Amino acid sequence: MSAGFDPSRVKALLFDLGGVVFEFDFAHALEYWAPMSSLPADELRAAFSHDEDYQRHERGELTGSEYFDTLRRKLRLDATDAQIEAGWNAIFRDEIGPTLDAIEAARRFMPCYAFSNTNRSHHAAWRAAYPRIEPAFDQVFASSDIGLRKPERAAFEHVCREIGLPPQSLLFFDDLAENVAGARACGLQAVQVRSPQDVRSALLALGCLR
Repeated sequence: MSAGFDPSRVKALLFDLGGVVFEFDFAHALEYWAPMSSLPADELRAAFSHDEDYQRHERGELTGSEYFDTLRRKLRLDATDAQIEAGWNAIFRDEIGPTLDAIEAARRFMPCYAFSNTNRSHHAAWRAAYPRIEPAFDQVFASSDIGLRKPERAAFEHVCREIGLPPQSLLFFDDLAENVAGARACGLQAVQVRSPQDVRSALLALGCLR
């Protein structure tokens, strides 16, 4: 287990998307909204957070319009829903090509799944921006579809049930330490991704890359 996981037990791979397969940065949303806000730039940055409303939106408990209403109030935005959504979707940056290449290669050896904390607006935006991503996976689990988000134990349990494998048979990749910890607490094996090399090294250890 020098790789930090037991390759002999891994039967399927589960990948986060943002920060692993594509890059994103909420600073671009704040830059877009800045001219529409009555707050100074530093206060605007401080007013935005991944708070309970953000998390409810990712679970599908708030519609886009309902969540944008919360942003309009908190960020002091004089903006329509369409303007807020345009900024909301400005976060997406480059596809992480080496990682996506590695996933496509690994899928010849074992099933590959994705699990993303996302919302319906972002889901539609990244699906359009990165047409290679969804076809690279056997299935994509979106928090807004299943009503659960990482690092909740129930979220990982749901995904394992849907895949049809026990948790220890899944190797999970995520850039956030709290999601890796949540996966391990549920029994999954996990790798924290800090660069594409972390994914490549794990797939080499599994024999999924040549």
